[in-house]
Amino acid sequence: MDAEKRIAELRELINYHNRKYYIEDSPEIQDYEYDKLYHELLELEEKNPHLITPDSPTQRVGGQAVEAFAKVVHEVKMESLNDVFSISELYDFDRRVKEATGNNSVEYIVEKKIDGLSVSLEYENGIFKRGSTRGDGVVGEDVTNNLKTIKTVPLRLSIPKGITLPYLEVRGEVFMAKKDFLDLNERQEAMEQKLFANPRNAAAGSLRQLDPSVTASRKLDIFVFNIQRVEGITFQTHSEALYFLKELGFKISPDFKVCSTIEEVINEIHRIGEERGNLPFETDGAVVKINSLPLRELLGSTSKAPRWAVAYKYRPEEKKTLLKDIVIQVGRTGALTPNAVLEPVRLAGTTVSRATLHNEDFIKERDIRIGDTVWVRKAGDIIPEVIGVDFSARPEDAVPFKMPEYCPVCGAPALREEQEAVTRCTGIECPARLFRSILHYASRDAMNIEGLGPAIIDMLLEKGFIKGIPDLYTLKDKKEELIALERMGEKSVENLLQSIEKSKENDLSRLIFGLGARYIGKRAAQLAAEHFKTMDALMAATADEIQKVEEFGEKMAKSLESFLKQEQTVHTIKLLKEYGVNMESKVQRQKSGIFSGLTFVLTGTLPTYTRAEATELIEKRGGKVSGSVSKKTSYVLAGEDAGSKLDKAMQLGVKIIDEDTFKKMCGI
Repeated sequence: MDAEKRIAELRELINYHNRKYYIEDSPEIQDYEYDKLYHELLELEEKNPHLITPDSPTQRVGGQAVEAFAKVVHEVKMESLNDVFSISELYDFDRRVKEATGNNSVEYIVEKKIDGLSVSLEYENGIFKRGSTRGDGVVGEDVTNNLKTIKTVPLRLSIPKGITLPYLEVRGEVFMAKKDFLDLNERQEAMEQKLFANPRNAAAGSLRQLDPSVTASRKLDIFVFNIQRVEGITFQTHSEALYFLKELGFKISPDFKVCSTIEEVINEIHRIGEERGNLPFETDGAVVKINSLPLRELLGSTSKAPRWAVAYKYRPEEKKTLLKDIVIQVGRTGALTPNAVLEPVRLAGTTVSRATLHNEDFIKERDIRIGDTVWVRKAGDIIPEVIGVDFSARPEDAVPFKMPEYCPVCGAPALREEQEAVTRCTGIECPARLFRSILHYASRDAMNIEGLGPAIIDMLLEKGFIKGIPDLYTLKDKKEELIALERMGEKSVENLLQSIEKSKENDLSRLIFGLGARYIGKRAAQLAAEHFKTMDALMAATADEIQKVEEFGEKMAKSLESFLKQEQTVHTIKLLKEYGVNMESKVQRQKSGIFSGLTFVLTGTLPTYTRAEATELIEKRGGKVSGSVSKKTSYVLAGEDAGSKLDKAMQLGVKIIDEDTFKKMCGI
C-alpha cells in the first residue's frame, strides 16, 4: 500500500477512535492498539512531510470540548506527551536532550502515568476559582462544580507563612480507583445501565456529568503533577515544585523518583512495570521528565508536545495457561456469566486463577473448551479475560461448552431472550438477584415504595433484615433496630414503613408488574389485571387463556404462565397474600363513554399532560390505549418530537390529533 493511501486510512481510523474516546466516552480498542496506529501515522508523515495536512490527528493534542459545558481557553497549553515503546527509544530521548542542552549530566524525574482525565485547577489567593478539562489542549470545558465534589481537590490552599500566592494554576489527573470502578460497574449492572469500559472511561464520564450530585457519588480522586502558572514564587526543579504542591495540600504524583542517569530511569520504569498490577489505580505507563525547569525552558516544545518529556507505554501482558473448568457466576440482575478456572499464572503483577468469558456467544465465537490452553490478559490491566485458544494443544476429548438451563444458585429456569447475549435466572427469590428483584418491586411504576432506594436495599440485605420481597412487610416489627442503623433516622424509618404499609393497597396491576415477569411491562400488567380480576384467577390460567388478554402475544402469555407457576413465585405470592397485600383489581375500565370502542396511540411529548394522565382520561371515557399503530387505531395523539408512530399513522391514513383537539374531545 502506498504511503498516501495508508496515511488517509490511518487518519480516518484515528479520528473515529478519537471521537469514541474523547466525545462519546466509549472506546472500542485498547490504548496500546491506538498508540501503535498513531505512531505509524507519525512515522509515515515524518518520512513524507509533503503529505502532512493541518487536519491530521498528529497536528493537534486531541479531544474536543463538549457543547454542554462552558469553554475555557487555556493560557498555558495543556500539551500531550510523545510516546515511546522501547528501551532504545529512551536512550534516543536521553541523547537528544544532552545534545540539545550541551549537558551530559541531566537529572530526570520518573512518575507513574495515571490513566484518567487531565484537568487544570486555578486558585486566586489560595481559593479554588475554576477547574477545566484539557479538551484539545487549547480549549477545554469548565467543570468547576464537578471538581468541587472531589474531596482531594483543596478548596483553600495551606499557604506557608511568608509566601504570597496571588495566582496558581496546576495540572492534575482525575481518576477512579480500581475498587471503586468495579463497585460502580456492579451498581450500573444492578440498575441495568451501560457498563464502563475501564476506570479512565468511568472517570471521564463521571467528571462530565451535567448533575454534580452524580459526580459526587462516583468516588473520583486526583493526583496533581505540574504547576502550569504561578505568581509570587519561583522554582528551579520540578521536584521542588512537587514538594511545594504537597505542602499546599495537594495529593501529588505518587512515589515519583529523581534519577541522575538514563539507566536509573530504565530501572525505575521496570520496577513500576512489575508492581503496577498491585497498584490501587490504573496506570498504562511511566512519564520521564527533565527535572531542571530552566533546561525545560531551553528545550521548549514542538507544535504538539514538549521536547523535555516522554511517556513510556507498557505493552499489555498476555500469557498462556490451562483452562481447568468453566463455572457460572450469577450477577445481581440474574445474568449468568461464565468464568474460566485457570492454572494460576502471573499476569501484570498479580497471580490470576480466574478470568471472565463474558457470555455464551463469546465462548462459541472463540471455540473455548475445558482443557484448552488459552491466552489470558487483563482488560484495562484490571479484569482478567481469555482472549484466544492455542488449538494445537487441544486435548482430543474436549467438548463444546453449553450454558446451563437452570440457575446454579437457586435452580430456577435460566432463559436467554431473542437478540440478547445474556442468559438470566428467572427465580424471584434467587439470592443472587434478590437486590434487583426488590428494587424493581419497589419502583415507582410498580409498588411505589418511597424511600426504598438502592442504598437502603443494599443495607437491609447486608444486615439480614430482609431475605425476600415479602420480608419488607415484616420491617414494621424491627422499627427500633432500623432507627439504630447508619443513615437511618426516626423520621426516615417512619416514612419508609408507612410507604411499605400503603403499598398493600395498590391495585393488582402494580403487583403483577412489580413481580418482574419477562416481557410484562406496566401496560401488559394493567390489561392482565383487568381481564382476570384476581391473582388467583391469573395464576390458574393457561398460556392459551392468558393470550386472550388484549395486546398479549404468544411469547408474553407463555412467559407469564411459566413465571407464575414457578415454585419461587408461588411461594412469594403466598407470603404477600398472608401479609395483606391486595390481590384484586380495583380499577375497571369504563365500558361505555364518549371513547367507547375507540383505540388511541400516544407519541411524543404533550404540552401539559403526561402519558399516564392522557391514558387515564381516555380509559375513564371508555377508550383503549395501545402501544403500536395499526389499521384498527382510531386516533394518534401526537406531541412534540413524535417519532416513528407518527410516520406509520400517516402511511396508514390514521387520524392524527394534538392536545388541544384531544381536550375538546374529552369535554375539557
